[in-house]
Amino acid sequence: MVRVFVAVDLPEELHSKVADVQAKFDDFKFKFVNPEIVHITMKFLGEVPDERIGDISKALDSVSCEPFEATVRGVGVFPKPRFAKVIWLGCEGDFEKLYKLVDESLATFQFSKDLHPFSAHATLARIKYLPKKKKEDFMKLLEELKDIDVGSMQVDSIRLKKSTLTPTGPVYETLHEVKLG
Repeated sequence: MVRVFVAVDLPEELHSKVADVQAKFDDFKFKFVNPEIVHITMKFLGEVPDERIGDISKALDSVSCEPFEATVRGVGVFPKPRFAKVIWLGCEGDFEKLYKLVDESLATFQFSKDLHPFSAHATLARIKYLPKKKKEDFMKLLEELKDIDVGSMQVDSIRLKKSTLTPTGPVYETLHEVKLG
C-alpha cells in the first residue's frame, strides 16, 4: 500500500518566498512544511494498493486542461483564525476547473469524497498549540499577511505523489507526471 495524492508543485523560484512568509511566524512554535515540498493538493487519494498506481496514472493521463497562469497570494488558516490548525497560502487561477477534471478522471476508482469544498491552497504550517498570550499577535500577523503577494507561476502539469510519513516530516516522491495542454 502507498499513500498518494495528486498535486501541483510550486516552482523552485517561489521556494525562498515561501520560506520568507514562514519566517514571519518564527515567534510561534508551529510545524512548518519544508518550502521545497509545499504544493497545492488537487486530490488526496489515501492508501492505495501498489498495483493500482498504473491504472490511476493512466486515468490521470485523460485530464485535458490547458496550462494556466496562477498567483500565490494571501495567508489564511483552517478552520478559522481563533481556532487555527493549518496556515496556508492562497492560490488563484483555474484550479477549480483542474480539480473537477482530476476528480472526474478518478471517479471509477470510487475514492472517498472530499469532506470540504475544494479550496486551492498550499499548506505552510500545522498548529498543534497556540498559547492564549500569543493569540493576539498571531491574529495581527494574519491580518498583515492576508494580501501578501508571493508570486505567480505557470501551472502546466499535475503529479501523482507518494507520501511517506517520517518523524521529521513527510517525504514526497513523484510517481507519475501529466503535462497539461
